[in-house]
This record gives sequence, C-alpha cells and structure tokens, in this order.
Amino acid sequence: MKVAFHTLGCKVNQYETEAMAEMFRDRGYTVVDEREFADVYVINTCTVTAVADRKSRQYIRRMKKVNPGAVVAVTGCYAQVEPEEIASMEEVDVVTGTNEKASLVSYIEEYMEDRKRSIHVRSYEELSPYEETGIVTSAENRTRAYIKIQEGCDRFCSYCVIPYARGAARSRSLKDIEEEAKKLLSMGYKELVLTGINTALYDMESMSLWKAAAGEEKNMPSEPFGVEKVIEAVNRLPGDFRIRLSSLEPAVVNGEYVKRLFKYDRLCRHLHLSAQSGSDRVLAAMNRPYSRKQYMEIVKTLRDFDPLYGISTDIIVGFPGEREADFEESRSLVEESVFCRTHIFKYSKRPFTDAAKLPGHVAPQVKNRRSDSLHKTGYETAERFFRMNEGRVERVLFEEYFEREKILTGHTGNYIRVYISCESPQKGRALCGTFADVRLISPERDGMRGKGIFGEKSI
Repeated sequence: MKVAFHTLGCKVNQYETEAMAEMFRDRGYTVVDEREFADVYVINTCTVTAVADRKSRQYIRRMKKVNPGAVVAVTGCYAQVEPEEIASMEEVDVVTGTNEKASLVSYIEEYMEDRKRSIHVRSYEELSPYEETGIVTSAENRTRAYIKIQEGCDRFCSYCVIPYARGAARSRSLKDIEEEAKKLLSMGYKELVLTGINTALYDMESMSLWKAAAGEEKNMPSEPFGVEKVIEAVNRLPGDFRIRLSSLEPAVVNGEYVKRLFKYDRLCRHLHLSAQSGSDRVLAAMNRPYSRKQYMEIVKTLRDFDPLYGISTDIIVGFPGEREADFEESRSLVEESVFCRTHIFKYSKRPFTDAAKLPGHVAPQVKNRRSDSLHKTGYETAERFFRMNEGRVERVLFEEYFEREKILTGHTGNYIRVYISCESPQKGRALCGTFADVRLISPERDGMRGKGIFGEKSI
C-alpha cells in the first residue's frame, strides 16, 4: 500500500507529517511523493489564515483527482477547527483533529474495512495531554532536523485561532526530547531546531512562577528553567552540531531571560521574535502583553551581546482599526531592528477570535498596499543586515547543492543564507551536511554570496 502526504503551514506541521509517515512505514506502507498514484492521501492542514483554509480545500480536491479510488484523510488545524466543513467535502473519507494524529493509521484502516466516513475530533478544551508520536528520524534533508518540544498555546491573542486548533500549552518530556536528539545526532544531523506552537511556554509552570516574581533578574532561579532546560540538556550532548531555537515569544520572555541563553555555545546567534505590530495601540488590541519599548529592549539585549545577532520577526498589517500612523510605527520598528528576515501577513478574520468582532476592519486594497510597502522595507533592512556582515568569516552548514547552477547553499549561525560556487558536483554533494568557514562577500538573492575554504571562484 502506498501513502502520500501534503503539508501546509508551520514547521510543527512538517514535523508531525514526518512522524505520521514513520508510523505508516512501521505498518508496512510505502511513502511516495504526493504527485504519485497512491492508495492513501493525507493532507495536514493549516488554518492560520483564510488563504490557508482555501489552499487546504484545493489540495484535498487535487489529490483525490490523482487517484479517485484513494482514501483521503484530512488532519491538522483546519480539520480541528472546522471538522464538519471538511467532512462535507465529498472527496474526504477520514477527518482527525490535532491530538489524533498518532491514531490516524488505525482510523484509515478502519475506513478501508467498513467504508464508513468518520470524524475524530475532540473539543479544544480536551486537548490537554501531550500526544507523543515517537522519535522522528527523517527530515527535510540530512543536515537539519526539527524536534518538537511543546504543543498548544493559551495566550489567546485576539487575532489568533491557534489556541482553538491546538489547545492549552503542554510540554514534551525532557527524556523523550533528549532521546530524539541523541538518535538524530547519531544519524549525522548537524543542526537541531527546537520547535513548538509556542516554544517559550515550555515548562510553563516554572515560567509562570518566574513571571509571578515580576521577571526580575534577582528573582530568577539559578538552575535552568523554561525552554532553557531543553537547550541546556541538548547543549551538553557530544558531537559537532548546533542548536537553533525556532522562536521565543516576547509575550512570555524579556531581555533578562534572553541573557541566560547566551552561555550555551551550541545555540545559534539567531532568534525569531514575533512583534506583530510596532504600535502600542494595536498591540493592546491584539492582546499582546508587551509594549514596543519592551520589545526593543529584547532587541537591544541581543545586539549588545552581538551586533550581528540575527533577528527575524512576524508583522500583521491591516489589523482592525489599524491607522496609517500605526502602520508607520510597524515600518519604523522593522527599520530600527534591522531584521535579517521579516514575515508579513495581511490580517485575516478567523473564527472564534475576538478581533473578528472588532469594528474598523481595513479594506482589502489598503491591506494590499501596506503589505507591499512593508515587504519593500523588509527587503531593504535585510540587505542592510547583510551588508553589515560583509567581509566576515562565518561557519556555514552546507545544506543543498544545485548541480545545474553549480551552487552550494547553507546557513550561517545568524541565519544568513549563503551561496557559493562549486564547479565539482561530486565535491558539492559531499560537502552537504558539513560545516566550513566561508567569507561573506555581498548580498545575493535572499542572502549573501560567499567564498569557501576550498579555493573555488565565488559567484
């Protein structure tokens, strides 16, 4: 039996698709490309925007066309939030929520036996236990692997449907995380990315105790707490590898907590800090419990430690009631922070959220204009960041070789994508999955061109 997957959305979804694929392999299935003829198609959906919902429906229909007789199973966030809407599609046979992925193979095999369409979705209030899906040993390539450490979020930002799709925050056991990290390192992975729905909420109990003590440095425990526990445990494992933290929420941590992470030598000099807006007025309406000033204090902490620390962010444009002045404050935040990457999203009305009921929804054409304008600013500030790195020698993890272009690519620790020329395909492929020092020359595409240690002409 052949099974194919299509994944929409975040890195957590990608991780969970790999976990499901391993479950199917363990039951004797062959995993094939989604464009191939398969007996089972699994669509792992996203619902962070209305566009994500639409794409999910499009892929459901597309995959059924490849083999009209195939079983189509839909899981993920969209399936969790709108199970009846998904089930009403004639192409769909099985629907499962976000905490039922470990049982997906069984649900599909039950359908194969009785041909009865089924929905397996709990209410978001019931998504309390962490669903362990086992150790994931396959990833996007043999260089970088994701380790899911946490599930859920209970911050209830006014625009965000994720708490309803993923349930309350809960943490994976440190023992299981360590075991997965050891296994991945033994297989040769060189970068472990710690990811989750809100990684800053790992070990939420200790984080809450710290927040209750006002989050002051003098009140911080001396022992690791919060996500630092995971970083400390993985950092002490033997081998030549690095750790990347997918994100930290400024709604949970502050500059004093971030300082605690600087002592971990394997941790990459890059952090994703979701700002969402540069306007205090909009941040309050978003239910983001920090101010622009507090956000910039974290940025300053990172840059005081290393002026070339890579910082990326998310910004929402067109939030209900956002004025032109609010938008300009977001633009100035991007310019002042000199982000290495800025992800821009147009506000999308989501079910169950408070923002959907707010007055002053911004017209689509205004959102489009602001999005286009901020994209331009994001590109300009990223180029500024790249130029600040010109002439530096950085340790790069090579990830992919493009034989047609004879280009080898990888990332620095501070999250700059580097392009270097490598005329020999044999050498290029051999270097994938290895570290090397590279001199950064100048901005190129979405990163920088560089010159490697093997004396070949740079692009």
